[in-house]
Amino acid sequence: MQSTQEYPTVQTVYAQLQAWSPLVRDIVDAIHHADGTVLAIGGAVRDAFLKKPIKDLDCEVYGISLSQLETILKQFGHVRFVGKSFGVLRIDTVDVDWSLPRTDAEGRKPRVMLNSFLAFKEAALRRDLTMNAIGINMTTGELIDPCNGLDDLQSGALRAPDLKQFSADPLRLYRVMQFVSRFAMKVDEQLSAVCARMDVSTVSRERIEQEWHKMLMQSERPSLGIRWLSTIGRLQDLFPEIAALHNVPQRADYHPEGDVFEHTMQALDAAVRYRELCGSDGEKKQLMYAVLCHDMGKPMTTVWDQNRWRSPGHAEAGVDVARSFLRRITRESQLIKTVCILVKYHMRPGEYASNNASDWAYKKLAAALHPCTTLRMLSMVYGADRGGRNGDGSSLPLPETDPAVTKFINHMQKLGILDNPEPPVLTGQDLVDIIAPGPMMGLLLRRAYDHQIKHNITDKEQLKEYIKQKRHN
Repeated sequence: MQSTQEYPTVQTVYAQLQAWSPLVRDIVDAIHHADGTVLAIGGAVRDAFLKKPIKDLDCEVYGISLSQLETILKQFGHVRFVGKSFGVLRIDTVDVDWSLPRTDAEGRKPRVMLNSFLAFKEAALRRDLTMNAIGINMTTGELIDPCNGLDDLQSGALRAPDLKQFSADPLRLYRVMQFVSRFAMKVDEQLSAVCARMDVSTVSRERIEQEWHKMLMQSERPSLGIRWLSTIGRLQDLFPEIAALHNVPQRADYHPEGDVFEHTMQALDAAVRYRELCGSDGEKKQLMYAVLCHDMGKPMTTVWDQNRWRSPGHAEAGVDVARSFLRRITRESQLIKTVCILVKYHMRPGEYASNNASDWAYKKLAAALHPCTTLRMLSMVYGADRGGRNGDGSSLPLPETDPAVTKFINHMQKLGILDNPEPPVLTGQDLVDIIAPGPMMGLLLRRAYDHQIKHNITDKEQLKEYIKQKRHN
């Protein structure tokens, strides 16, 4: 895949790295005066060539010992060892990893060997991908690229500097997954073959979650990494709940895009347009996972009925499947709970719109979502669902927001319940003269609230009279 992007020159990238932090320039100068050499490497260099903002910096230091590096860094702030055995140091005043080049001995628990005089070409071989093995000399601005990472970056190829060293770290399969999505790049055939047979059973849930987070939160096409896993035959054993969506048929008039897997992938990409409308990273995660999981109940509910494919009850059936899937990725119980609620109710906006549901129904829905989530969030899940129905064969989501989504949002705004349910007129304090606190009070309060939203009642005394009648009936 040949990229059409115009890449900056090495001089431009060097200037950007130099301008990132005056303190880093001072530290580089101090290391240079001690006969050391600093190379910027990794994500910062890659992102600079991609014209993306630099968030943090990895600097590899050659020609001086670890103790010398520590002494120099102490002149600029408190030094912390991120991993002394790995030769990685940080100071509190700047977001930079300062490390010495290293090699890893072979074996089940390889011993790390630091070597500040190692050739950069050899040190680069232990990097996961060639695009992350591009070095820039922070003193001279020289490009050092022994693995041709810049060529791979510009051609859109994900390739390993050394396949044997790549396969020693099973987390790297998940890193490739998220890089495919974030950079819309193609994985080299040899690397795909290695990933197809890697044993990843030792990768922790926390590390897997980190890679999923990057894929869902930083990608314009998060579906690409999942599609790649499917292509190399790993989706079934890693994420069977997603693999099960393959070949599950849908009504062609509703879903011209094809099966449930294709619909879900398009919907996931469509969710990106709503992601930036969320108020927090937590909401963004809820949205992306909810869209990914929204149709996980279809494989077990889809039937041929009355000359068409139907999936009755799939939203409710999908809750347990989504929960099982999410528990293998995250320990965030509130995230799991919220996503499951959104999965359960994801069909309601379309059903209510087509059936001209009453305001009472919408208000009850807002209350059912509260306090975990809102109708605004549900409308975004609905919008992504509607966007994942592109039948032109391109696998891209529909380009425009569905007018039905805008209509739904406008109606919720008119009712004043888009971000919160209608507040209850009665509280427990209002009923203590009628009934003691306890289960019966809770039941009466729920009845009062339902009566309130059904009949648009705002008068507290009117509701109390209603409760008195209900209590004695």
